[in-house]
Amino acid sequence: MIIDVILGLGIALPVVGAGGISVVTGVAQGVQEQHKQNADSSNQRRMLKFHLDVNIDASMRKGNSAVLQGAIITVHDDKLWIEAQDPETGWPVEKSHHPFTGFYLAYPDDNRPSTRGVVSTISVDPPMLNWIYVDNTTYELKYANRSGSIEHHVGSFDWTSDDLDSCITFDDFEGFVAVEEQPGKWALYFDMDDDGLKGIGKAKKAVEVSLVRRVITGQEVNKWGLTEEGNMGFRATKEVDKISATAKRKQAEEEAKTAKASGK
Repeated sequence: MIIDVILGLGIALPVVGAGGISVVTGVAQGVQEQHKQNADSSNQRRMLKFHLDVNIDASMRKGNSAVLQGAIITVHDDKLWIEAQDPETGWPVEKSHHPFTGFYLAYPDDNRPSTRGVVSTISVDPPMLNWIYVDNTTYELKYANRSGSIEHHVGSFDWTSDDLDSCITFDDFEGFVAVEEQPGKWALYFDMDDDGLKGIGKAKKAVEVSLVRRVITGQEVNKWGLTEEGNMGFRATKEVDKISATAKRKQAEEEAKTAKASGK
């Protein structure tokens, strides 16, 4: 089977075309493990690519926390951030910041039980993929290659349901928290100890958030460096094709409703 996209997860290699196939050990292990898991249709669904939108409880949508509702997760400066989303494009208002654009993938590590990780592209040119992880000490959500992530909490990531707009979980817990590190600048953390992140300091505001999967279709997929056929160049299965078609239909229906409401 031809691989036309190589994951830069072992030593942060850029994603390259079929003419330059070169698979490092960490990538090969992840691909091999994913092959095994894909026999289960639920794992095929987890290979669908998605952005992450932010939802907060209605009671928290006030003051400076209101900006979190409907925001998008971005990746830059080695961390995950919560930023304003352009309602027209669905991408960050700050165009130089890369939106989280990822999917689930088995984390390759012989020294820990089988773990479902999450990867994301971190740049458009070159399109590179890194592992998402929770920092052992600070509980910040960060990204790195395998060597930079392996000593931290790399999973297990999952979702709340099989619905296309379900939320992601970590260790079966929606414990994600937005922390205002500077006025108006929010970073993503995980409440590992389930104590409201007491260790972050009283000076920083913390708000519980849900991370909603927004399945990517059409031109969005190509723009962020991933092909239509599948994240790793594998031909999409009928199961994935069916789910992707449902996502596209749902998106078209929502766009039609928005256009009707605006009188266009």
